[in-house]
Amino acid sequence: MGYWDLEEGKDCVAKTWITTKIATAIGLVGSAYHIVAFPPETAVEALTRATSGTVTMAAMGAIFGMATCLSAQAREAPDDPTNYFIGGCASGIFLGARTHSAITGTTACFGLGTLAMFTKIGKKEGWRLTGPPKL
Repeated sequence: MGYWDLEEGKDCVAKTWITTKIATAIGLVGSAYHIVAFPPETAVEALTRATSGTVTMAAMGAIFGMATCLSAQAREAPDDPTNYFIGGCASGIFLGARTHSAITGTTACFGLGTLAMFTKIGKKEGWRLTGPPKL
């Protein structure tokens, strides 16, 4: 089962596990690109960078999954895109705390929240990014 197959506001652990796995994979790929683009001096530095980036992304995925699901439960509005904004914003706030930057946290909160909200809206309304147009 995929993320969208699970009912909104239910089974928060499964949804959080899925978002954590996806974010971890993205973190691994991003860390690999970062290491290739900016070669480290030592193997220990490479491992430290890879671990830091991957763990940060994994934590953001877990925060997003749990915040989105708990928001749906608390607000009793399981299919509302606002839940996704809240989850994205919570992940952005974590990023700001991780970087010790209020500006980063504020910008990431707004950016990730908006991206997540529009992803949910697009899913609900059947938006497509690829393939032939629907006529």
